[in-house]
Amino acid sequence: MSTKPNMLGAYGDWAARSASDPPRLSFRNAHYTHLDAWRTEARARYIANLLQPPPAPPPQPRLLRRADHDGLHIEHLEWQLPYGPPTRAIFLKPATARGKLPAILGLHDHGGNKYFGARKITRTSDSIHPDMVYHQDHYYGGAAWANEIAKRGYAVLVHDTFMFASRRVHLADLPGNIRNNMVESNPEDPAEIKRFNSFAAGHENLVAKSLFCAGLTWPGVFVWEDQRALDVLLSRDDVDPARAGCCGLSGGGLRTIFLTGADARIQCAVPAGMMTTWRDYLLNKCHTHTWMCYIPSLPRDLDYPEIIGLNAPKPVLVLNNNEDQLFTLPEMKRADEILKAVYAKAGAADRYRASFYPGLHKFDLDMQKEAWSWFDRWLKA
Repeated sequence: MSTKPNMLGAYGDWAARSASDPPRLSFRNAHYTHLDAWRTEARARYIANLLQPPPAPPPQPRLLRRADHDGLHIEHLEWQLPYGPPTRAIFLKPATARGKLPAILGLHDHGGNKYFGARKITRTSDSIHPDMVYHQDHYYGGAAWANEIAKRGYAVLVHDTFMFASRRVHLADLPGNIRNNMVESNPEDPAEIKRFNSFAAGHENLVAKSLFCAGLTWPGVFVWEDQRALDVLLSRDDVDPARAGCCGLSGGGLRTIFLTGADARIQCAVPAGMMTTWRDYLLNKCHTHTWMCYIPSLPRDLDYPEIIGLNAPKPVLVLNNNEDQLFTLPEMKRADEILKAVYAKAGAADRYRASFYPGLHKFDLDMQKEAWSWFDRWLKA
């Protein structure tokens, strides 16, 4: 038995062996010989494991305001889902664009910051909250990446997802003992935002437990909400629904992986800073991650990278950072080998690529440059 320290101590090796390698629905298994048949079976099992909210009609977006900024036409939108407060979203495209454009669903990160959502990766005016100046400098090389890809000729939609920004839990709706009698008095104040985010980090445990009691999972809810945002994006007259992609860093990379696995409308995907294996989460890194990651029982069916592999042979670019503090490099490399095997067996080796960059957890300008070229190759050709 290994004595290497891990999240379960003496139980780590036993737990890691509980799911076979490859798992039972992995396309790497020799008995799967037909891609479409495998995908139908494995995707159905994945979606069943998500335990999503029940089906609902596509949301009807309401235009709140529009403006042009930095060469982009920008719309602020809102729609009501069957539960919770209205979802706020930002739509961007070149101000001079005509006709139907390829589309990108921009998926914002987690970043330990639930007060903000879509604003993390967008800029809609010259007035930027100081927290977002820091956030974009720290993670994105100073860029609002949704704006940058919109400028290249894409229609981009970025929405707040479950528990973030317009979709966050408001303190007034919680019992006093749960919120430590905190109140929101000046929500945009950086000090108050810091206090809220500290509270929200601890509140994740209660959110996850409560969702389990409802027969739901956190990933199931945010994938469902991302699918409804995709409904909104692809229903627009200025969007070509046959050329849709999604992208995001960290929690947005997680959402990219889970959405692409669930929804065949995604034609091209680029997750950044969010690729590893279930073994890495189990033994090494679950303490660095949110409850948003975990789908009970799925590891027996599919390894984590195989979720995005459900969309093979549609193209996927995975962007990694060698010193990413959220993962171990050996497991990031093993995830790459898993996806290489899936795409090779699918006869689509040229449609999968993983790149490894120096540095910590980020989606910097060099990584963005590669991502935009990948989208151009597959969505503009």
